[in-house]
Amino acid sequence: MTSTNLWCVVPAAGVGKRFGSALPKQYLPLLDQTVCEHTLDRLLQLREIRRIVVSLSAEDTQFSKLSIANNPRIHTTLGGAERCHSVLNGLKALQPDARDSDWVLVHDVARPCLRPDDVRKLLQQVEVAGAIGGILANPVRDTMKRSNAQNRILETVCRNQLWHALTPQLFRLGQLRDGLESALAENALVTDEASALERAGHQPLLVEGHPDNIKITHPQDLPLAALFIQQQRVQPLSNPQSISQENP
Repeated sequence: MTSTNLWCVVPAAGVGKRFGSALPKQYLPLLDQTVCEHTLDRLLQLREIRRIVVSLSAEDTQFSKLSIANNPRIHTTLGGAERCHSVLNGLKALQPDARDSDWVLVHDVARPCLRPDDVRKLLQQVEVAGAIGGILANPVRDTMKRSNAQNRILETVCRNQLWHALTPQLFRLGQLRDGLESALAENALVTDEASALERAGHQPLLVEGHPDNIKITHPQDLPLAALFIQQQRVQPLSNPQSISQENP
């Protein structure tokens, strides 16, 4: 990745309807910070990232109150109705300075337990493989069932080669922008960035990340995230040797 710049987009325009709280979940307290601050702190530890663009709702009144909003590497832009709109707006906000050939990480604002070394592993393995891009993911470990509309089991699905998609997801700015614009032109509201590249016939790389990179979706996820962060504080998050010793 040394020949190109690295940027980051954080879609954060959600209002937390599923979470059921008065505040969007990214602004809920998590130990000594908000969820959003933990997430951005993790990304700021990656000095490789030149700029982080946070895509916010037009009604957002909370972000500007956070001290981290004043960090010179963090910029904001207007989000959209769906995640894909917010990501696309974030990419366009980078374009005055970023090139189409530059790499962009896209990371969920509700994943505050991200390990910087996992991101470095993603960058390294995508480069070594010469891949179109890649995502952090976890292999499926549980038995998988497919149901009908009444939640009765139709079949057991083989879990071999099935993965849970995580973030960050890493792609070239121009290819990701074009993929998202193509999907939206066909009214396909892709739920992650890899899907936009898959629609164009590409095969992004899956890179196994740490399982504590959880997404806060329900209220019970908050205490679990707090537990993971406390555990991580006991053990250093960054260990360059751990990356160099990984097999690509």
